[in-house]
This record gives sequence, structure tokens and C-alpha cells, in this order.
Amino acid sequence: MGEVKRTLIARNSESFSFLYQEVIDSFGEVTFFDPETDFPSFDDVGLLYLPGGYPEKHLEALVANESCRKAIKDYAEQGGRIFAECGGMMYLCQSIKTDDGEYPMCGVLPYSISARKADRKLSLGYRRLMLDGKEYRGHEFHYTQFVGDTPKSITQVYNAKGEPVATPIFRHMNVLASYTHLYQIPDCL
Repeated sequence: MGEVKRTLIARNSESFSFLYQEVIDSFGEVTFFDPETDFPSFDDVGLLYLPGGYPEKHLEALVANESCRKAIKDYAEQGGRIFAECGGMMYLCQSIKTDDGEYPMCGVLPYSISARKADRKLSLGYRRLMLDGKEYRGHEFHYTQFVGDTPKSITQVYNAKGEPVATPIFRHMNVLASYTHLYQIPDCL
């Protein structure tokens, strides 16, 4: 039997704070790190989990920790698996644009995010989707938007009424990402 690898989870008081305990418990062995201050170790890591939060409120700290952003990009480029939700997905993008300027992020995903006041649009509600024949549920809550093209979704996402919504859940390399916060981690990771 192969060695069970640990899950590395980004967590702090606000930028990566939206975590369900049930999701954390489902991973088995976990290690936490703070992308604002820590340098993550990817030794024996089977999955990097970047949950939601409000990275747009701490952009200067995230940008200042360039070694963390580079380590995450290197991990992704070397085939490391990543699951990123909302704020975590934003952190993996090329940049986040605000009214104060543009802030480079990890550069793993080929998208940029706008947190500009003029671009704010509330996306809110319960979501459900199918991945590999299994239903997953979650919710969406954000004001930020993709700049330019939106990623092509690998499945249709629905609201609580069963109506299609435009929120994508998408793959890029070995990353599964979405604005949707799922209540359980997909088996297809």
C-alpha cells in the first residue's frame, strides 16, 4: 500500500479563513500555513487546499511573501494537486486588480480578478453540481469578478432552485478551482 500523503491547507484570520471543520477532518493528516507570513514545505504533500476568505483585503502582505507565491507556482508546475475555492482561486490567478492598483498573485491560473468598486457584482447563493457522477453542494458569496474571459466550466453549476448559474468550476493543469465553496472535497481530486 502506498504512503498516505498529508494535505497542506492555507489558513489565517481573514485571507484564507473560510473552512468547514468537516472538510478539514476529511483530509486525515493536515498541516496549516499562512500565505501572508510562512514559507510552505511541500515535502510529503498530496494536496494543497486553498480555501476562501478575503485575500483582496490583505494584498500587500500576500505580495510581500514572494517566496510563498513562487513555491506554490513551482508546486503546481511540478504536478502538485491543488483545490482552490473563491479567495484561494483568486490567489492562484495572475493578479488581483483594485482601485489602488494591480497586485501580482501566484500566476498558476491564466486569469486575473477585479476587486474594483466599479466592477463589483454580488454573487450569492447555494450551489450544486455534478462531478464524475457524484453530486456536490456548496455556496457562493463574492463581489469580485474575472477580468476578460471567464474559465470554461467542466460541469454546469445550479442554484438552489435548480436553475443554471454562470459560475464555473474548472481545471487548469492539476488545479480544480471555482468561486463555489463546497461542503465536501471532490473525489476526483
